[in-house]
Amino acid sequence: MQDADLAVLDASCAEDLSYAHSNGARDTKAQYLEKVRTGYYVYHRIEHPVERVAVLGDTAIVVGRMTADLDVQGVPKTIDNLALAVWTRASGSWQLLGYAPTPLPA
Repeated sequence: MQDADLAVLDASCAEDLSYAHSNGARDTKAQYLEKVRTGYYVYHRIEHPVERVAVLGDTAIVVGRMTADLDVQGVPKTIDNLALAVWTRASGSWQLLGYAPTPLPA
């Protein structure tokens, strides 16, 4: 994401990706990749500390946090959220199927 490497992002994301953002907007894989490609999202720093991973067959649930510094449409933003990611194993490789951030408790 920081390198805006669309080939790696494309391979890392399932075709049915649902990517939610901290403002409540949600993107499909095609929408998200287009926003990264055009510079709508420019990531400067991303950290994903993981608290727990549960693997059930070809599905993994990752519970943790996401902190990042980025520009959204040219406007600098810092985010700090709890995060839930769903990964699926297709053809032997893991791909992101769903991502949902949640604001930190007050």
